[in-house]
Amino acid sequence: MSIAVEVRSDSAWRRLLRDPMGVFGLSLVVTFVAMAALAPMIAPHDPVKLSVVDRFQSTSLVHWAGTDQLGRDLLSRIIFGARTALFIALTSVGLAGLIGVILGMIAGYGPRWLDSLLVLVFDSVSSLPMIMLALAVITVIGPGTTTLILVVVLVSIPGYARLIRAQTLTLAGSDFVLAERAMGASTPRILLRHVLPNVVGPLVIVLSMDIPVIIMLEAGLSYLNLGVRPPTPSWGNILYDGYTSLRSAPSMVVIAGIPLVLSTLGFTFLGEGLRDALDPKLQVRGLR
Repeated sequence: MSIAVEVRSDSAWRRLLRDPMGVFGLSLVVTFVAMAALAPMIAPHDPVKLSVVDRFQSTSLVHWAGTDQLGRDLLSRIIFGARTALFIALTSVGLAGLIGVILGMIAGYGPRWLDSLLVLVFDSVSSLPMIMLALAVITVIGPGTTTLILVVVLVSIPGYARLIRAQTLTLAGSDFVLAERAMGASTPRILLRHVLPNVVGPLVIVLSMDIPVIIMLEAGLSYLNLGVRPPTPSWGNILYDGYTSLRSAPSMVVIAGIPLVLSTLGFTFLGEGLRDALDPKLQVRGLR
């Protein structure tokens, strides 16, 4: 009993802040989110304004990260590129997570025939290579931000749904759920009051770990001109411009790659920290 009380009193937030890697990841994530939210105020220049006379300028007090082949300020494009990357990543994982929760709870708590049908659908979609599915959808619909979000949602739903299904199946046989059913509680009440709060934690961890994957997917497809369309600032587009201008301005590739590396590290470390903070087994093991 004393262990349970101590576990409840020690919040997940405090446990996360005691983890140096978690704090480092949280700091990077907060920095990128603030940069994306405040992009119009902190960007020193218009990210799409052309100035051919200023092309391939090196770092200076006017252009802190230099300019690209069209004279656009690289720092401003990177700042607005963070808004593009985070918008696509957060919107995609949010929609995929929401649909995955609904389908996963239905599969785990519904009748056996419905569970088998949904699992078959999940397995069928998961068996398709992600890149091939993305290329097929983009070929049919056409490249763009909306298409990219649709691709990520379609690819991500089966994994989230299977996770929620496994958690729901475990909770469906627990004592408190069986007691609720014996007292005549409705299925929506059981799912919303007892199952959903217990499956959100693992899902949040998975979502935070998947965000950098989606950011890299967006950058890769944009690099191939299959994602975000120019002149919208995107880290993938900046990488492509840097590759095509490698002889004239090799620093462009490095400058464009830095935010990709830092954002990946930030969300990965934050996900690891959340896992350690939210995992009940790790909490109790740490108290012993």
